[in-house]
Amino acid sequence: MPVHDWTRVSAGTFHHFHQAWIIALCDALNSGLLPEGFYALAEQVAGGPHPDVLTLEQTDKLVTWTPGDGSSGSAVAVAEHPPRVRYTLEAEAAIYAAKADRIALYHASGDRVVAFLEIVSPGNKHSQPAIRRLLDKLANALEQGRHLLVIDLHPPGRHDPDGLHAAFWGATPGTTPQQPLSLAAYRADTCPTAYFEPLAVGDSLPEMPLFLTPSRYVNVPLEATYQNAWHSLPQRWKRVIEER
Repeated sequence: MPVHDWTRVSAGTFHHFHQAWIIALCDALNSGLLPEGFYALAEQVAGGPHPDVLTLEQTDKLVTWTPGDGSSGSAVAVAEHPPRVRYTLEAEAAIYAAKADRIALYHASGDRVVAFLEIVSPGNKHSQPAIRRLLDKLANALEQGRHLLVIDLHPPGRHDPDGLHAAFWGATPGTTPQQPLSLAAYRADTCPTAYFEPLAVGDSLPEMPLFLTPSRYVNVPLEATYQNAWHSLPQRWKRVIEER
């Protein structure tokens, strides 16, 4: 199923869709895609136009890694199988040097949050303060050692003229008029790495890496979960989005 043009509907309609997508992604990850010892939860953030967030957490159980390709509860070793994206970009080591006194943050249950998957909403990009809050949130997560997967199906605006990834990473490549949408995975490490994939309305969604550790990741089935969420959208709005 190709990516749709979400500028045709209101922010509220997209909000309905991306809530359904978050749940579909959680279901996929928790149905055997994640290795034992990891699980995904949908997280509700109160106040402000925050994106819907999926948190990836690790229990206190010791994880034993086994060779795998990212399917059926196995994780991929990035050194053996680098993520298949168009652009891989390393950050400046001096900027992102790890702090010796870094504090590990824990979920209320005592389990550790290791990654966030975020679906950006139109409200995150409608003003300079809004986009600044989002960029600060992403930067703070990386600094705390949390990996990211950011999905932005909204074209650039005046506050992110080269796209959200370029605004966050501070370097090209960014989106283009031909491919104004973006998927970006960020691996938290002493020197973080970005895995960036631009795309356009009508493109199929590729799998994207979601890192569990700096050396291991799983491939997230964006296409199948997007399709599941699309099926839950009211027919009235499907017609608006699909009309030629």
